[in-house]
Amino acid sequence: MTGERVLVHAASWSGVGVPFRELALVLLVGLVTTYLTTGIIRMLMLRYGRLAKPRVRDVHTVPTPRLGGVAMFTGFVVAVLVASQLPALNRGFPPITPDMVAVLTAAFVIVVVGIVDDLFDISWVLKLGGQVAGSVVMSLAGLSWYLIYSPFGGGTTLILDQVQSTILTALLTVAIINAMNFVDGLDGLAAGLGAIAAATLLIYSLTILHDQGGTVSAYPPAMISAGLLGVCLGFLPHNFSPARIFMGDSGSMLIGLLLAAASVSASGRINMALYGPADLLALLTPMLVVIAALFIPMLDLLMAVFRRLKAGKSPFAPDKQHLHHRLLRLGHSQKQVVLVLYTWVGVVALGAVGSTVFPLGVAATIFGVAILLALGFTVVPLWRGRTTVAAVSETVPPPEPHAPQAVTKTPPTATTPLPRPGASTRRNVGKMGPGGRGR
Repeated sequence: MTGERVLVHAASWSGVGVPFRELALVLLVGLVTTYLTTGIIRMLMLRYGRLAKPRVRDVHTVPTPRLGGVAMFTGFVVAVLVASQLPALNRGFPPITPDMVAVLTAAFVIVVVGIVDDLFDISWVLKLGGQVAGSVVMSLAGLSWYLIYSPFGGGTTLILDQVQSTILTALLTVAIINAMNFVDGLDGLAAGLGAIAAATLLIYSLTILHDQGGTVSAYPPAMISAGLLGVCLGFLPHNFSPARIFMGDSGSMLIGLLLAAASVSASGRINMALYGPADLLALLTPMLVVIAALFIPMLDLLMAVFRRLKAGKSPFAPDKQHLHHRLLRLGHSQKQVVLVLYTWVGVVALGAVGSTVFPLGVAATIFGVAILLALGFTVVPLWRGRTTVAAVSETVPPPEPHAPQAVTKTPPTATTPLPRPGASTRRNVGKMGPGGRGR
């Protein structure tokens, strides 16, 4: 009987309700297409001289090609087209659900805005207008947050009308887009954080697919997350330090839009009252997963906006006070900063997902240990710097006092001519070239 239960449980996860192989194929197609297309984009940018020159706030010192977001968008489109042809996934497309068409349309708008900004450096007002336009298009096309669950008063599900859902969807989407756009300051940072966030949302979507027996509403977030995860992993080899190409605003804003779309499709479309009177933490799991996946970018965004408004500047004005800039000043290298931020995002995401997989006590223990490890990894440069200073101070002896020495003047000889009265004794060093030769 035990063996039969195991087989039944495994079959329930590998059947129609949870299409693992199909989603893995979507991920792989996005990865391979993005990896290959990125090389082509880089070659074209080098040939036509469209390079990102280092600015004051940048940490790179060599002109580098941009528009990696075009390759990422290409990889995502190809992955979605492949998914639409798979029998196990086509139930997540029209006419059953409009989500995938909505996200592709909005992604096209966002990528076009990003390309224009990467090539011509448009103002923040125009960029924000493009972000709002893409978010509104996604909502009007059918991918909108229209269900809000309130655990108070016995549990209530609020249904929003078109205007309310469009406003809520646009605010959430623009916030996530700018969070990813602001954090894109180091090689491999945005792509890695996007991959971790996409993996977190994919795990949650798979859980919903299993718990609700393959419900149609859980297919779009699973496909969006799988495609985004593949795209980020395919771009990362080109972008990790030292980067050979940047994703640009077209790439970072695309990651933000896709994360927002997966979050809206997963959290704002599911009636949490179907789960019954469970505990509050389980009921709020979708929101916790979204917050966990985007915790570091959103924290950086809020700190940047507050800092700039306090200084009387635009909230979109660039500076070098982001979290990755602070970690660089702490003593980390660029690669170490990226790995530190990967660690913290992974820890927070682990805490959100672990709370639904493990008992609360076990999840809290794992989360606490992970925080201690991440904290130790973050402050390693401080400890290393203090150890180095102490070691140098112990090995270098203090200077010994020297007795004053008498200065003797050598009388001029026959070979040492006396200077003429009023003549200058300075050598014309300024006109001597390398090796003592005059220029």
